[in-house]
Formats: sequence, structure tokens, C-alpha cells
Amino acid sequence: MSTPSIHCLKPSPLHLPSGIPGSPGRQRRHTLPANEFRCLTPEDAAGVFEIEREAFISVSGNCPLNLDEVQHFLTLCPELSLGWFVEGRLVAFIIGSLWDEERLTQESLTLHRPGGHTAHLHALAVHRSFRQQGKGSVLLWRYLQHAGGQPAVRRAVLMCEDALVPFYQRFGFHPAGPCAVVVGSLTFTEMHCSLRGHAALRRNSDR
Repeated sequence: MSTPSIHCLKPSPLHLPSGIPGSPGRQRRHTLPANEFRCLTPEDAAGVFEIEREAFISVSGNCPLNLDEVQHFLTLCPELSLGWFVEGRLVAFIIGSLWDEERLTQESLTLHRPGGHTAHLHALAVHRSFRQQGKGSVLLWRYLQHAGGQPAVRRAVLMCEDALVPFYQRFGFHPAGPCAVVVGSLTFTEMHCSLRGHAALRRNSDR
């Protein structure tokens, strides 16, 4: 089986909606880029899981993905992931996969369907030292532009707790009703977002 190519994102201006803070500017010259966005690789899995475990276990007691599942998705579909690195250190990430049904199911938690046209966002997390700085917002907006620039991807879906619905609505997500997926005692709202507008923003930023 051939290994999927890893996509590196060239620096480009972000077109963020009003109210979403921009990424911090570069203050001084470094050997490593001050801020780098790139797709993740299986070698990043341990760092991803460390951030995810701290972010989710402390809140809900569950991780969206275990370490094996992180490695699984970063091997099969690294182009549907995105990490934010500050001076070479991973500080925030999103992991996604393709899905080929209208709504999420329990199977969607662990499967990648290459023929699908929906980017399923499994997890978004920010390192504890970098929270309350708007990094999650910047990373999500950049991810939607990145995913929308892929010809096969037409929309994005995710599931979240009710308290996070307003956050995702700021990025064009709309509630699709209760999600069929249940994790322990937790229930979720399913959110859908068309990526057509985000693809146009990506094309304009590349000019």
C-alpha cells in the first residue's frame, strides 16, 4: 500500500470573520518558523495524543481518539489533519477523515471512507499553555479553508456538546439535530458546514 503524500501549507493570509483573533505575528527571527501550519504524520501521533488526553479527560473523562486511532487516521488520511506548530512545538491540532453518509453513525468514529465527500472532524484540541489565545478559532478557520480546497471534500461535519454549538456556528456550521453517536452518558449535537465558501477564500488567499 502506498503511503499518502503529506501536504505542507504555504504561508498565506488568513481571512478570518470579525471577532476571531488573528494568529500572533512573528516577533523575531528564529531557526524554526515562529508559526507553521502543516498536515500531521504518524510521527506526530504521540504529541497529538498527549494534548488530546489532557484536554478531554479533564473535561469529559473520554478522549475522542485513542493513540492507535490517532496513528490510524494519520496513516490513512494525513491530508485531513492540520497541526499548528510554534517554533517546532505542536500546540494545537485537528484530525479528520472522510465520511460517505448524510449523518454520523457509531462507525464514523473509527472509519475513513476514501470515496466520501464529507470531512468528519474527530478532534480539535489546544495545548493547555496556549489556551485562551484564540488559537482554536484560527486553526479551525484555516482547516476549513484547507479542506475546502480539496476537490473531493464538499462539506464538514462534527459532533459537539450543546455548550459548544454557538462556537461552531461562528464558522458556518449549522445544527443538524441530535447526533446518533453516544459516548458513555454523553450526548451530542451534529453540526454541518458547506465548504464552498471556504474553498473560495482559499483560492483568493493563494493569489
